[in-house]
Amino acid sequence: MTTNPFRAGLLDERSPDPCAIVIFGAGGDLAQRKLLPALMHLSEQGRSPDPCALVGVFRRPMAVEEFRRMVLDSAARFAPDLPLDADFQRKCAGRLHVCTEHPPEGAPYRELPALLTGLAASHGTRGNVLFYLSVPPSSFAPIVRGLGAAGLTQAPAGSWRRIIVEKPFGRDLASALQLEGALAEVFSEDQVYRIDHYMGKETVQNILVLRLANSVLEPQWNSHYVDHVQITAAESLGVENRAGYYEEAGALRDMLQNHLLQILALVAMEPPASLAPEAIRGEKMKVLEAVRPYDPAAIRQSVVCAQYAAGFCDGKPVPGYRDEPGVRADSRTDTFCALRLWVDNWRWQGVPFYLRTGKRLPKRITEVTLQFKRVPHMVFQTSSGDWIEPNALSIRIQPQEGISLKFVAKLPGHTLRLRSVDMEFRYGTSFGGRIGDAYERLLLDAMLGDPTLFARRDAVEQSWKIVMPILETWSGGSAALPGYRAGTWGPAEADALLQSDGREWRSL
Repeated sequence: MTTNPFRAGLLDERSPDPCAIVIFGAGGDLAQRKLLPALMHLSEQGRSPDPCALVGVFRRPMAVEEFRRMVLDSAARFAPDLPLDADFQRKCAGRLHVCTEHPPEGAPYRELPALLTGLAASHGTRGNVLFYLSVPPSSFAPIVRGLGAAGLTQAPAGSWRRIIVEKPFGRDLASALQLEGALAEVFSEDQVYRIDHYMGKETVQNILVLRLANSVLEPQWNSHYVDHVQITAAESLGVENRAGYYEEAGALRDMLQNHLLQILALVAMEPPASLAPEAIRGEKMKVLEAVRPYDPAAIRQSVVCAQYAAGFCDGKPVPGYRDEPGVRADSRTDTFCALRLWVDNWRWQGVPFYLRTGKRLPKRITEVTLQFKRVPHMVFQTSSGDWIEPNALSIRIQPQEGISLKFVAKLPGHTLRLRSVDMEFRYGTSFGGRIGDAYERLLLDAMLGDPTLFARRDAVEQSWKIVMPILETWSGGSAALPGYRAGTWGPAEADALLQSDGREWRSL
């Protein structure tokens, strides 16, 4: 097994304590596509707790046998590489249990405590419980208060209770503070795990290793050598069947406030004193605190929000956002956001960070690129046809996870001709084997009690403080949002944002 370098410097992989995992919303899309397959992969790899019990909490009556069929169907559809032989099915079936209790607001759970007590005796879970809120945000507070009223947040002596909260962590600063207040009523901060699945991706975790384990890179990771940084998270899909959620969120809330700012913090942070969780999370928090606040009067010079119109993706015609089922005809929801921000500290002063995310772009790709400054004087007399790009280090987060370095080389021949070339590393070809899904990593870390890759309360609040002036400016305006055709890289205004600085977006 590989060693997780983020686990406080431990040399060996630890095994999680026996526990019960309680998934609220076990029949939902996230549970079916990600959580259940991730748990089964951990079990197949021998990395899940032993013993372990899984409790699915549903809003409708459901027999255990139906839940078991649901789990196996989820594996067949979303984890086809799993060996679903009779022994594996029997092992999984013995761990699955159902709870269909939904007390009214403020009332305690009554069936769930008895079930968990029984599992401690029958499965040997020792009273350890991991709760997972795979439900709409409106259900967070009622569930949390119900758990608190039933005494389920307090662990017996020698045991633990933890809760994973799925994003979004509120829809603005005020609602985020309300959610945090509800959590703080019954859980201590060390019990709360705010999950951002981007942090579980292998290449994201490799950013620190790339920097801190390679002496050739860390000295150049600063304003003396870096011209600017680009972070892109592009999706080719539209809103699909999520129009109800997306109308309330938009690109800024759905992707930039959490995923992209978390990646920014990891890229820009100072080397931590150790790999202890709070050392890493503390350095990330310093980056978010150093982000220059937006001047509301000048936001439109630094931020572009837009909405996709009809176009072509993968050679097929697709409708515009306002023509998607469930979307209002006069919707002002942003499906694209690009911005320039500054990190005002010693390392990054004067280096712009350009972030962009959007739906219905030409391809699905998430990438971080550090573009380095040009050499101060080009001594080579090259032909006018030579096109020399600056050196750039690109970290591909998805798909085809890997790292590439762009540098200049001479073309073969007697004539001095230069070209920019790429030196690439890919996880799949270099290491082989299957790369685990982000949820596998994060679920395992939560069971181990390792919060390194999870968002801390102060970081969530600071992220909202960064984006609130943008939300208030763009959502409160009366002017129409800029548009862009589906299948393109966004509106002309996003290109102009970089062109005004003498730069351009990296071709992906």
